[in-house]
Amino acid sequence: MQNGQIISNERLQNDYFLVRFYAPEICRKARAGQFVHVRIDRRGDHILRRPFSIHNTEPDGALSVVYKVVGAGTRELSQLPPGAFCDLMGPLGTGFADVPEPVTPVLVAGGYGAAATYLLTRQMKQRGLFLLGARSRADVLLTDVYRAAGYEVRVATNDGSEGEKGFVTKLVEQLLDEQPERRFFFYGCGPHPMLMALAKILRARQQDGELSIDHLMCCGVGACFACVVKVKADTPEGWQYARACTDGPVFKLKDVYVEQ
Repeated sequence: MQNGQIISNERLQNDYFLVRFYAPEICRKARAGQFVHVRIDRRGDHILRRPFSIHNTEPDGALSVVYKVVGAGTRELSQLPPGAFCDLMGPLGTGFADVPEPVTPVLVAGGYGAAATYLLTRQMKQRGLFLLGARSRADVLLTDVYRAAGYEVRVATNDGSEGEKGFVTKLVEQLLDEQPERRFFFYGCGPHPMLMALAKILRARQQDGELSIDHLMCCGVGACFACVVKVKADTPEGWQYARACTDGPVFKLKDVYVEQ
């Protein structure tokens, strides 16, 4: 644990914010897909931490997190000024693996799942594609930073207000239809239904990848079993529970259990 002093805490758009903490120890160890567990000290009546995917790390020790104001805790966080402190645990969880060349990475994100895959653009030498799904144009995030990192960006929105109309899985199927012989490795992060739909498509098309399956967490260290997800297992049911906080949040596609 360490105190993370807020360097900046700015609105990206609408209810989405980007906060930068000074947290050099976490920055030195962090990998894409890992998270930090944040205690907002002003919330004396709310003792539970909040998990946030690590968006970026900088050589000067700045750790970036993207979040959306959805309740009392994130609302308090959005009001903290530069110089304020939050107690940080991290980096926690299992991160994404790198893929060998010449495989092309494809980052598939839903909403602010876009924040969790960005570090992959810095970890890997290969440039690839970033496929983003969102409800509407108001929820399209971070496409500029992915383009700046050399990634081809494609967007789908539920209402068609930006990019293709439909779900991000439509973009995945289009890509595989366009380039059936190309070797891809898929990284997914977003809402659970999106990830399960993505898993079904990738398995049917014999593609490989990893999925970041986030659930609400309490302890963040595997003690409370509040964030369990289903993974394949040799059991009568065909699955068993794994803890998103310590066994994940990143799981290999082949290990993810998908309901039929």
